[in-house]
Amino acid sequence: MGNLQDGKIDWDDLVFTNDAYEIKKYALSSGDVLFNRTNTIDLVGKTAIYQGARPAVFAGYLIRINTDKAVLDSKFLNYVLNAEFSKKHSAKVLSVAVGQANINGQKLKTYPIPFPPTKAEQEAIAEALSDADALIESLEQLITKKRNLKQGAMQELLTGKMRLPGFNREWGITNFGSIAEKIIGGGTPSRSNSDYWNGDVPWMTVKDFACHTPLGTLETITSEGLKSSASHLIPKNTLITSTRMALGKAVIFEVDVSINQDLKAIFPNKDMDTRFLYFWFQCNASRIAEMGSGSTVMGLSLGELKKIPFLKPPHQEQTAIATILSDMDAEITALETKLTKARHIKQGMMQELLTGRIRLV
Repeated sequence: MGNLQDGKIDWDDLVFTNDAYEIKKYALSSGDVLFNRTNTIDLVGKTAIYQGARPAVFAGYLIRINTDKAVLDSKFLNYVLNAEFSKKHSAKVLSVAVGQANINGQKLKTYPIPFPPTKAEQEAIAEALSDADALIESLEQLITKKRNLKQGAMQELLTGKMRLPGFNREWGITNFGSIAEKIIGGGTPSRSNSDYWNGDVPWMTVKDFACHTPLGTLETITSEGLKSSASHLIPKNTLITSTRMALGKAVIFEVDVSINQDLKAIFPNKDMDTRFLYFWFQCNASRIAEMGSGSTVMGLSLGELKKIPFLKPPHQEQTAIATILSDMDAEITALETKLTKARHIKQGMMQELLTGRIRLV
Protein backbone atom coordinates (compact mmCIF):
# COMPACT_ATOMS: atom_id res chain seq x y z
CA MET A 1 0.00 0.00 0.00
CA GLY A 2 2.85 2.36 0.77
CA ASN A 3 4.03 2.11 -2.83
CA LEU A 4 0.70 3.32 -4.27
CA GLN A 5 1.12 7.08 -4.67
CA ASP A 6 -1.09 9.42 -6.69
CA GLY A 7 -2.12 6.74 -9.17
CA LYS A 8 1.43 5.55 -9.81
CA ILE A 9 3.87 3.07 -8.28
CA ASP A 10 6.51 4.59 -6.01
CA TRP A 11 9.54 2.29 -6.19
CA ASP A 12 11.12 3.46 -2.93
CA ASP A 13 11.14 1.43 0.30
CA LEU A 14 10.71 -1.93 -1.40
CA VAL A 15 10.42 -5.41 0.10
CA PHE A 16 11.87 -8.29 -1.92
CA THR A 17 11.10 -11.99 -2.30
CA ASN A 18 12.70 -14.93 -4.12
CA ASP A 19 9.87 -17.35 -3.28
CA ALA A 20 9.12 -19.09 -6.58
CA TYR A 21 5.51 -19.87 -5.65
CA GLU A 22 4.72 -16.25 -4.69
CA ILE A 23 6.39 -14.93 -7.81
CA LYS A 24 4.41 -17.28 -10.06
CA LYS A 25 1.06 -16.68 -8.35
CA TYR A 26 1.24 -12.95 -7.64
CA ALA A 27 3.40 -11.62 -10.47
CA LEU A 28 2.06 -8.40 -11.96
CA SER A 29 1.48 -7.77 -15.65
CA SER A 30 1.72 -4.37 -17.30
CA GLY A 31 -1.64 -2.63 -17.06
CA ASP A 32 -2.72 -4.25 -13.79
CA VAL A 33 -4.56 -1.81 -11.52
CA LEU A 34 -3.86 -2.20 -7.80
CA PHE A 35 -6.46 -1.28 -5.19
CA ASN A 36 -5.73 -1.07 -1.46
CA ARG A 37 -8.48 -3.02 0.27
CA THR A 38 -7.62 -2.73 3.97
CA ASN A 39 -6.04 -0.17 6.29
CA THR A 40 -7.24 2.93 8.10
CA ILE A 41 -10.35 4.56 6.61
CA ASP A 42 -8.43 7.31 4.83
CA LEU A 43 -6.06 4.86 3.10
CA VAL A 44 -8.51 2.23 1.86
CA GLY A 45 -9.16 2.74 -1.85
CA LYS A 46 -5.70 4.02 -2.80
CA THR A 47 -5.22 2.95 -6.39
CA ALA A 48 -2.26 2.84 -8.78
CA ILE A 49 -1.42 1.27 -12.12
CA TYR A 50 1.52 -1.06 -12.69
CA GLN A 51 3.15 -0.40 -16.05
CA GLY A 52 5.89 -3.00 -16.05
CA ALA A 53 8.82 -0.83 -15.02
CA ARG A 54 10.37 -3.80 -13.20
CA PRO A 55 9.25 -7.31 -12.18
CA ALA A 56 7.00 -7.18 -9.11
CA VAL A 57 4.45 -9.11 -7.06
CA PHE A 58 1.61 -7.60 -5.03
CA ALA A 59 0.89 -7.93 -1.32
CA GLY A 60 -2.13 -9.69 0.14
CA TYR A 61 -3.87 -6.51 1.27
CA LEU A 62 -4.09 -5.28 -2.32
CA ILE A 63 -6.62 -6.28 -4.97
CA ARG A 64 -5.28 -6.74 -8.50
CA ILE A 65 -7.71 -5.65 -11.23
CA ASN A 66 -6.98 -7.16 -14.63
CA THR A 67 -9.23 -5.50 -17.18
CA ASP A 68 -10.60 -7.00 -20.36
CA LYS A 69 -8.26 -5.12 -22.68
CA ALA A 70 -10.75 -5.23 -25.57
CA VAL A 71 -13.40 -3.44 -23.51
CA LEU A 72 -11.79 -1.30 -20.83
CA ASP A 73 -8.55 0.69 -20.91
CA SER A 74 -6.68 0.12 -17.64
CA LYS A 75 -5.20 3.63 -17.59
CA PHE A 76 -8.72 5.05 -17.88
CA LEU A 77 -9.89 2.79 -15.03
CA ASN A 78 -6.99 3.94 -12.86
CA TYR A 79 -8.02 7.56 -13.28
CA VAL A 80 -11.65 6.67 -12.54
CA LEU A 81 -10.73 4.93 -9.27
CA ASN A 82 -8.62 7.94 -8.24
CA ALA A 83 -11.43 10.39 -8.96
CA GLU A 84 -13.33 12.09 -6.15
CA PHE A 85 -16.60 10.29 -6.94
CA SER A 86 -14.86 6.92 -6.48
CA LYS A 87 -13.43 8.03 -3.14
CA LYS A 88 -16.92 9.06 -2.02
CA HIS A 89 -18.25 5.63 -3.04
CA SER A 90 -15.44 3.99 -1.02
CA ALA A 91 -16.70 5.80 2.07
CA LYS A 92 -20.19 4.36 1.51
CA VAL A 93 -19.21 0.69 1.25
CA LEU A 94 -16.47 0.49 3.89
CA SER A 95 -16.59 -2.15 6.62
CA VAL A 96 -14.88 -0.95 9.81
CA ALA A 97 -13.81 -3.12 12.72
CA VAL A 98 -11.28 -2.49 15.50
CA GLY A 99 -9.81 0.53 13.75
CA GLN A 100 -9.33 -1.29 10.45
CA ALA A 101 -11.42 -0.58 7.37
CA ASN A 102 -11.98 -3.00 4.52
CA ILE A 103 -13.40 -3.20 1.00
CA ASN A 104 -13.49 -6.69 -0.45
CA GLY A 105 -13.65 -7.77 -4.07
CA GLN A 106 -17.44 -8.08 -4.06
CA LYS A 107 -17.87 -4.50 -2.84
CA LEU A 108 -15.33 -3.29 -5.36
CA LYS A 109 -17.52 -4.75 -8.10
CA THR A 110 -20.36 -2.44 -7.00
CA TYR A 111 -18.40 0.70 -7.92
CA PRO A 112 -20.26 2.80 -10.53
CA ILE A 113 -17.84 3.27 -13.41
CA PRO A 114 -18.42 5.94 -16.06
CA PHE A 115 -18.03 4.06 -19.30
CA PRO A 116 -17.35 5.82 -22.62
CA PRO A 117 -18.82 3.70 -25.41
CA THR A 118 -15.56 3.14 -27.27
CA LYS A 119 -12.11 2.10 -26.22
CA ALA A 120 -10.75 4.98 -28.34
CA GLU A 121 -12.57 7.54 -26.19
CA GLN A 122 -11.29 5.92 -23.00
CA GLU A 123 -7.75 6.03 -24.36
CA ALA A 124 -8.13 9.68 -25.42
CA ILE A 125 -9.27 10.65 -21.90
CA ALA A 126 -6.42 8.68 -20.31
CA GLU A 127 -3.91 10.30 -22.67
CA ALA A 128 -5.16 13.81 -21.84
CA LEU A 129 -4.89 13.12 -18.11
CA SER A 130 -1.49 11.48 -18.61
CA ASP A 131 -0.27 14.69 -20.29
CA ALA A 132 -1.47 16.63 -17.24
CA ASP A 133 0.38 14.16 -14.99
CA ALA A 134 3.53 14.56 -17.09
CA LEU A 135 3.42 18.33 -16.62
CA ILE A 136 2.92 17.93 -12.87
CA GLU A 137 5.79 15.44 -12.65
CA SER A 138 8.13 17.68 -14.66
CA LEU A 139 7.35 20.62 -12.36
CA GLU A 140 7.91 18.46 -9.28
CA GLN A 141 11.28 17.33 -10.62
CA LEU A 142 12.27 20.90 -11.53
CA ILE A 143 11.31 22.14 -8.06
CA THR A 144 13.39 19.38 -6.46
CA LYS A 145 16.33 20.33 -8.68
CA LYS A 146 15.99 24.02 -7.81
CA ARG A 147 15.78 23.23 -4.09
CA ASN A 148 18.91 21.11 -4.31
CA LEU A 149 20.70 23.89 -6.19
CA LYS A 150 19.70 26.39 -3.51
CA GLN A 151 20.85 24.03 -0.76
CA GLY A 152 24.20 23.68 -2.48
CA ALA A 153 24.45 27.44 -2.95
CA MET A 154 23.79 28.00 0.76
CA GLN A 155 26.49 25.50 1.69
CA GLU A 156 28.98 27.34 -0.49
CA LEU A 157 27.99 30.97 0.06
CA LEU A 158 27.19 30.94 3.79
CA THR A 159 30.44 29.22 4.71
CA GLY A 160 32.73 31.35 2.57
CA LYS A 161 33.79 28.41 0.40
CA MET A 162 32.62 30.38 -2.62
CA ARG A 163 33.00 34.16 -2.72
CA LEU A 164 31.03 36.51 -4.90
CA PRO A 165 32.89 38.75 -7.37
CA GLY A 166 34.10 41.96 -5.77
CA PHE A 167 34.29 40.60 -2.23
CA ASN A 168 37.58 39.48 -0.73
CA ARG A 169 37.65 40.81 2.84
CA GLU A 170 38.21 38.18 5.52
CA TRP A 171 35.13 36.99 7.40
CA GLY A 172 34.95 37.41 11.17
CA ILE A 173 34.58 34.44 13.52
CA THR A 174 32.27 35.11 16.46
CA ASN A 175 29.19 33.58 18.13
CA PHE A 176 25.48 34.06 17.65
CA GLY A 177 25.08 36.13 20.80
CA SER A 178 27.49 38.78 19.55
CA ILE A 179 25.52 39.47 16.37
CA ALA A 180 22.18 40.00 18.16
CA GLU A 181 21.36 43.40 19.64
CA LYS A 182 18.50 41.82 21.62
CA ILE A 183 16.47 38.61 21.75
CA ILE A 184 12.85 38.75 22.91
CA GLY A 185 10.60 35.89 24.00
CA GLY A 186 6.82 35.63 24.21
CA GLY A 187 3.89 34.22 26.11
CA THR A 188 0.34 32.86 25.95
CA PRO A 189 -2.81 34.66 27.11
CA SER A 190 -5.14 32.69 29.37
CA ARG A 191 -7.11 30.19 27.31
CA SER A 192 -9.97 30.40 29.79
CA ASN A 193 -10.69 34.05 28.93
CA SER A 194 -12.48 34.31 25.59
CA ASP A 195 -11.89 38.08 25.52
CA TYR A 196 -8.21 37.38 24.84
CA TRP A 197 -8.70 35.29 21.70
CA ASN A 198 -9.77 35.58 18.05
CA GLY A 199 -8.87 39.24 17.78
CA ASP A 200 -6.90 41.15 15.17
CA VAL A 201 -3.39 40.49 16.53
CA PRO A 202 -1.59 37.56 14.79
CA TRP A 203 -0.17 35.17 17.42
CA MET A 204 2.54 32.72 16.36
CA THR A 205 3.37 29.28 17.76
CA VAL A 206 5.63 26.50 16.45
CA LYS A 207 2.65 25.22 14.42
CA ASP A 208 3.10 28.18 12.09
CA PHE A 209 6.49 26.88 10.92
CA ALA A 210 4.75 23.99 9.13
CA CYS A 211 2.32 26.20 7.20
CA HIS A 212 4.02 29.58 7.19
CA THR A 213 2.48 32.41 5.23
CA PRO A 214 4.10 35.85 5.53
CA LEU A 215 0.80 37.69 6.07
CA GLY A 216 -0.72 35.89 9.04
CA THR A 217 -0.75 33.15 11.66
CA LEU A 218 -3.01 30.21 12.50
CA GLU A 219 -4.31 31.89 15.66
CA THR A 220 -5.00 35.46 16.69
CA ILE A 221 -5.37 37.24 20.01
CA THR A 222 -6.90 40.54 21.06
CA SER A 223 -5.09 43.65 22.26
CA GLU A 224 -6.29 42.78 25.77
CA GLY A 225 -4.81 39.29 25.41
CA LEU A 226 -1.49 40.76 24.33
CA LYS A 227 -1.39 43.13 27.31
CA SER A 228 -2.37 40.40 29.79
CA SER A 229 0.37 37.96 28.77
CA ALA A 230 4.15 37.81 28.49
CA SER A 231 3.85 37.98 24.71
CA HIS A 232 5.28 40.87 22.71
CA LEU A 233 4.25 42.45 19.44
CA ILE A 234 7.14 41.81 17.08
CA PRO A 235 7.59 44.27 14.18
CA LYS A 236 7.29 42.95 10.64
CA ASN A 237 10.49 41.83 8.88
CA THR A 238 11.91 40.53 12.18
CA LEU A 239 13.42 37.04 12.23
CA ILE A 240 11.63 34.62 14.59
CA THR A 241 13.04 31.27 15.65
CA SER A 242 12.19 28.54 18.15
CA THR A 243 13.99 27.40 21.29
CA ARG A 244 11.47 24.67 22.13
CA MET A 245 10.32 22.19 19.49
CA ALA A 246 10.91 22.96 15.80
CA LEU A 247 14.53 23.77 16.66
CA GLY A 248 16.47 25.38 13.83
CA LYS A 249 13.37 26.76 12.10
CA ALA A 250 13.12 30.48 11.33
CA VAL A 251 10.56 32.70 9.60
CA ILE A 252 10.05 36.34 8.71
CA PHE A 253 6.57 37.90 8.59
CA GLU A 254 5.47 40.85 6.49
CA VAL A 255 3.10 41.95 9.28
CA ASP A 256 3.52 42.61 13.00
CA VAL A 257 2.93 39.42 15.04
CA SER A 258 2.93 38.37 18.67
CA ILE A 259 4.71 35.18 19.74
CA ASN A 260 4.35 32.54 22.41
CA GLN A 261 6.89 31.34 24.98
CA ASP A 262 8.49 28.73 22.69
CA LEU A 263 9.73 31.39 20.28
CA LYS A 264 12.37 34.08 20.19
CA ALA A 265 12.47 37.23 18.07
CA ILE A 266 16.02 38.05 16.95
CA PHE A 267 16.97 41.71 16.55
CA PRO A 268 20.42 41.68 14.93
CA ASN A 269 23.05 44.38 15.15
CA LYS A 270 23.03 47.12 12.50
CA ASP A 271 25.90 45.44 10.67
CA MET A 272 23.82 42.27 10.13
CA ASP A 273 21.39 41.64 7.26
CA THR A 274 18.22 39.94 8.58
CA ARG A 275 17.72 37.99 5.36
CA PHE A 276 21.28 36.65 5.59
CA LEU A 277 20.47 35.50 9.11
CA TYR A 278 17.30 33.82 7.86
CA PHE A 279 19.27 31.79 5.31
CA TRP A 280 21.92 31.05 7.96
CA PHE A 281 19.20 29.31 9.99
CA GLN A 282 18.12 27.30 6.95
CA CYS A 283 21.68 26.19 6.36
CA ASN A 284 22.31 25.30 10.02
CA ALA A 285 18.87 23.92 10.90
CA SER A 286 20.05 20.32 11.39
CA ARG A 287 23.02 21.35 13.54
CA ILE A 288 20.83 23.50 15.78
CA ALA A 289 18.21 20.75 16.09
CA GLU A 290 20.88 18.26 17.19
CA MET A 291 21.86 20.59 20.03
CA GLY A 292 18.41 20.26 21.61
CA SER A 293 17.88 18.34 24.82
CA GLY A 294 14.91 17.11 26.84
CA SER A 295 13.25 13.82 27.73
CA THR A 296 9.94 14.52 25.96
CA VAL A 297 10.22 17.91 24.23
CA MET A 298 13.47 19.04 22.68
CA GLY A 299 14.58 22.49 23.78
CA LEU A 300 17.54 24.84 23.46
CA SER A 301 18.36 27.43 26.09
CA LEU A 302 18.99 31.03 25.12
CA GLY A 303 22.52 30.67 26.46
CA GLU A 304 23.19 27.69 24.20
CA LEU A 305 21.79 29.57 21.21
CA LYS A 306 24.11 32.50 21.88
CA LYS A 307 27.17 30.20 22.01
CA ILE A 308 26.69 28.82 18.50
CA PRO A 309 29.74 29.76 16.33
CA PHE A 310 28.97 32.32 13.64
CA LEU A 311 31.00 33.12 10.53
CA LYS A 312 30.28 36.77 9.75
CA PRO A 313 30.87 38.36 6.33
CA PRO A 314 30.97 42.15 5.86
CA HIS A 315 27.49 43.66 5.68
CA GLN A 316 27.54 44.35 1.91
CA GLU A 317 28.54 40.77 1.20
CA GLN A 318 25.76 39.51 3.49
CA THR A 319 23.26 41.54 1.47
CA ALA A 320 24.62 40.27 -1.84
CA ILE A 321 24.43 36.64 -0.67
CA ALA A 322 20.93 37.12 0.72
CA THR A 323 19.78 38.68 -2.56
CA ILE A 324 21.00 35.70 -4.59
CA LEU A 325 19.31 33.21 -2.26
CA SER A 326 16.12 35.30 -2.15
CA ASP A 327 16.01 35.25 -5.96
CA MET A 328 16.33 31.47 -5.87
CA ASP A 329 13.49 31.31 -3.34
CA ALA A 330 11.33 33.50 -5.58
CA GLU A 331 11.96 31.18 -8.53
CA ILE A 332 11.00 28.13 -6.44
CA THR A 333 7.85 29.88 -5.19
CA ALA A 334 6.85 30.73 -8.76
CA LEU A 335 7.29 27.08 -9.77
CA GLU A 336 5.28 25.92 -6.75
CA THR A 337 2.48 28.26 -7.80
CA LYS A 338 2.56 26.73 -11.30
CA LEU A 339 2.49 23.24 -9.75
CA THR A 340 -0.53 24.08 -7.61
CA LYS A 341 -2.30 25.47 -10.68
CA ALA A 342 -1.43 22.37 -12.73
CA ARG A 343 -2.84 20.10 -10.02
CA HIS A 344 -6.06 22.11 -9.90
CA ILE A 345 -6.35 21.97 -13.68
CA LYS A 346 -5.93 18.20 -13.60
CA GLN A 347 -8.64 17.87 -10.96
CA GLY A 348 -10.94 19.97 -13.12
CA MET A 349 -10.12 17.83 -16.15
CA MET A 350 -10.97 14.66 -14.21
CA GLN A 351 -14.33 16.09 -13.17
CA GLU A 352 -15.18 17.04 -16.74
CA LEU A 353 -13.66 14.18 -18.74
CA LEU A 354 -14.53 11.28 -16.45
CA THR A 355 -18.16 12.31 -16.18
CA GLY A 356 -18.72 12.91 -19.89
CA ARG A 357 -19.39 16.63 -19.50
CA ILE A 358 -16.59 17.20 -22.01
CA ARG A 359 -16.15 14.68 -24.82
CA LEU A 360 -12.87 14.18 -26.70
CA VAL A 361 -14.09 11.74 -29.33
